[in-house]
Amino acid sequence: MSPNPMLFGALLLVSLLLFSVGCYRRLSLVTLGQPDQRLDNPALRLGRMLVHVFGQKQVIRKRFGWNHAVIFWSFIILMLANLEFMASGIIPGFTLSFLPAALHHALLFAFDLASLLALAAVLVAFSRRLFFPHSSMSSNYVKARSVEGFLILSLIALLMVAYFGLHGATIAAGTEQGAAAMPVSGLVAALISASWSGSLASLALFFWWLHAAALLAFLCLLPASKHMHILTGIPNIFLASAEKPNHQPREEFVKGGRYGASTVQQFSWKDLLDGFSCTECGRCQDACPAAATGKALNPRQVIHAIKTNLLSNAPSLQIGEPGVMPLIGQEGEGTTTEESIWACTTCGSCMSVCPVLIEHMPKIVKMRRYLVQMKSSFPEELFPLFENMEGRSNPWGIAPTERTKWHGPMEVKAFEAGKTEYLFYVGCAGAFDSRQKQATVAFATILDAAGVSWGTLGKDEKCCGDSLRRLGNEFVFERMADENARLLKERGVTKVVTQCPHCFSTLKNDYRQYGMELEVIHHSELLARLLEQGRLKLNREVGDLGKLLFHDSCYLGRHNDVYSAPRKALELATGKAPGEFSRSGRESFCCGAGGGRMWQEEHQGERINLNRVKEALEQKADTICVSCPYCMTMIEDGLKDLQAGGTRVRELAEVVAEGLRKVSSAVC
Repeated sequence: MSPNPMLFGALLLVSLLLFSVGCYRRLSLVTLGQPDQRLDNPALRLGRMLVHVFGQKQVIRKRFGWNHAVIFWSFIILMLANLEFMASGIIPGFTLSFLPAALHHALLFAFDLASLLALAAVLVAFSRRLFFPHSSMSSNYVKARSVEGFLILSLIALLMVAYFGLHGATIAAGTEQGAAAMPVSGLVAALISASWSGSLASLALFFWWLHAAALLAFLCLLPASKHMHILTGIPNIFLASAEKPNHQPREEFVKGGRYGASTVQQFSWKDLLDGFSCTECGRCQDACPAAATGKALNPRQVIHAIKTNLLSNAPSLQIGEPGVMPLIGQEGEGTTTEESIWACTTCGSCMSVCPVLIEHMPKIVKMRRYLVQMKSSFPEELFPLFENMEGRSNPWGIAPTERTKWHGPMEVKAFEAGKTEYLFYVGCAGAFDSRQKQATVAFATILDAAGVSWGTLGKDEKCCGDSLRRLGNEFVFERMADENARLLKERGVTKVVTQCPHCFSTLKNDYRQYGMELEVIHHSELLARLLEQGRLKLNREVGDLGKLLFHDSCYLGRHNDVYSAPRKALELATGKAPGEFSRSGRESFCCGAGGGRMWQEEHQGERINLNRVKEALEQKADTICVSCPYCMTMIEDGLKDLQAGGTRVRELAEVVAEGLRKVSSAVC
């Protein structure tokens, strides 16, 4: 007894039609977005896709991710088995037995094993959703038990059960070719033989149609559910930014122009594809410092809101009319609040953990650009910042003539093209902040001790504009970047060293959009290099720091992959590797100052810097070493707020410079 090929063929045709229409209806909406070049560097994209898709790189970083990886790999293997199944429904008796026997039997064994692993993984997923919901689920427990989620898992389980039932029945009937290569199905066959007294052919037919029903239902449901990421996730990874998304595209300022994103069609087509690719796994939510400390921002919801808004407004947008549902407004499905948008520290944690490489931060900055440049709607604390930047090119509004006072009587030369190797870009904090000026002096002392040829721009140096760009004030940033690029070119600067990771990242990445191809290094990299090469010779090991923990700056680490250099410099200066926070490296927790948050108050939840400082105190740190002026300020403020006077903060250059002091004059 075999299935009716005409009936199955008709059902398959209808299912494929529904699948195609569903995919078209959703994916055609992606074309409403703005142009975006995403096909450069195909070799890099292909390699990354192989690592993230088939290697499941991001997925398996979390313990439960292995369960998802098992389901994914099983499906890759069973794709061929399902193609064979559909072919057999149209062409009765069709199997892969025409292949060489050894290959055919190997495939049968792989299908059997993959089906067992997939079934086990689905049962684990069921149990997790029911009894051990992840934190991203517990915030909305009903959603964790959603009909859609359980339906998808049920269909997968049903496919596996039907597979074993079908092949178990055919093995029991003695009609299965290669039965010896199917140990799990063979066990099912033994159970059937022992307990089933009816027709084995009828039983096999029942399981065949059960498998067909589950497979076709899955095909029809897929485009209309969040599980569409099964289709869009792989191309989304391939189309992700070829570079780290640590800077934003320039805007073209013209009379009557619109800037930023206030509606979904003002995002790029890739931004919209991100919405359909989100797996809603909650990893970004877990990693986000704003979400972790009770702020309005949830990066997962930002992406979900873009997708929901697009789907809700699609009928209007497709005929050229404005949508009804606002993208930015009061809290609600498909809408992101202004409080959420301003809570982002642009730390990049969300992007660093996303398994399908969604780019959350650039979308938030686009919405900030709209609020700042089109509505002049931003936190009141930013008024003086914007005015100071426009008027005096620094956040505090201090006169430019004050920029050179950090070095006191120390001799600091002006940069001269052809004579000076490095431009030391001091930065606003390094020149004006009383605490950071100590680190600036320490670094300058080190450069002199190592015989490095360096100079500064003196009072002509201006802010790099990092905070302006992350806050969405692209117009003022554009003017500032143009002026800085012109000055650097006029002075013949080719090598720059900075002590601020924000200056480092902006000069290195953002300024390339303004024709600047500079060799920009962070002072931690130069310090490590000087110590390793023996150009910087210390007089003693710095051993009076107690338990030392190193804090990773987001803009140095996640945004630019500089992790080893500061640790190497500390190890060479102190004689031992620094201790680590429980959250360190690519999983380091933000200090709370990035993305312009340095200049804003925190009105919701726990202060981010307090969360980070508590982590250090729990590990009984005596010294916290930083390599960023923002981190310096935030962590010192946190220690003061918690009255933790026994723990001190030292900048990396300060620690290294301490090693230059003579042993007899060292202060312990």
